[in-house]
Amino acid sequence: MPVGELGEALRDLVDAAVRTEVDDDELRAVAAAARELTARLRAHGREITEVARVDDPDTGERWYSPVYGPGSPVAPPLVASDSPDGRATGRVTVGKPHEGPPGLVHGGVVATLLDHVLARAVRAAGRGGLTSTLTVRYRRPVRLGVPLVLSAEIGESSGRRTTATARLVAEDDPDTVLAEAEGLFVSLRPERAASVFAHMDRPAGAWTASSDA
Repeated sequence: MPVGELGEALRDLVDAAVRTEVDDDELRAVAAAARELTARLRAHGREITEVARVDDPDTGERWYSPVYGPGSPVAPPLVASDSPDGRATGRVTVGKPHEGPPGLVHGGVVATLLDHVLARAVRAAGRGGLTSTLTVRYRRPVRLGVPLVLSAEIGESSGRRTTATARLVAEDDPDTVLAEAEGLFVSLRPERAASVFAHMDRPAGAWTASSDA
């Protein structure tokens, strides 16, 4: 899909931009070219509150997600999957654009990746909701350029509340936990959901539905 093709090209551009050491004149020339491309894309856009036509908010799949979206220039991107028993996995190699300390993945990015697989596990089990609390424990430094694996599974469910746990490991060392997380997700009451997502022209079931709310 062209959205994904553009996203891939822009991720390459972002990576090049944060690693380049070209001279100032070349930087200015590239900046001018980038502004021209920006103007072309802005010729037909959506408002900040509008949902992209390629998204499916009822299932939670979003092409421009900053975590895994194929069309997002800032996504690592994470490749994730899930199963109806409330489990989710993700694979990702994080590069220079998401660097914190030199050579290491930014801690906020680690938390974001964990939050996503937690939420995905909850949705897979038929439980909607937004993140209410997220507790992350950083066990080891997470290095750039290393294939990583995330796994999550649903915990207890009661009414609108659902818990889940997740862990992050290096693909070549699955027994060493680099980071782990616990999350609490709460589905919105219908009246609250109507207010929060009033701008949407499609259902927001991924964040509002709950099997026994």
